[in-house]
Amino acid sequence: MAQQITSDNFRELVKSDKPLVVDFWAEWCGPCRMIGPIVEDLAQEYDGRAVVGKINVDEEEELTSEFEVRTVPTVLFFKNGEVVDRHVGAASKSLLEDKLKKIL
Repeated sequence: MAQQITSDNFRELVKSDKPLVVDFWAEWCGPCRMIGPIVEDLAQEYDGRAVVGKINVDEEEELTSEFEVRTVPTVLFFKNGEVVDRHVGAASKSLLEDKLKKIL
């Protein structure tokens, strides 16, 4: 299951030696609901190799602003604490998985 990420646990998660994939989403966002199951699949399939989580933009305005997320869904890919890739909008599982595989 994708981890719920908040400002309380984000700094610890991003420092991990594993890549971090973060889905910025909102309850009211149709495309977010479309990629939600894909994010959950990636969380299960890459458990132990990557951390996959979700940030609710309506609840975590500070993180949303810090990473300049203006459109949801936005998926950020972190490695060694830095954003190394980004995808904005709905996406296929293969597209997100390819981006994750590049940073493993």
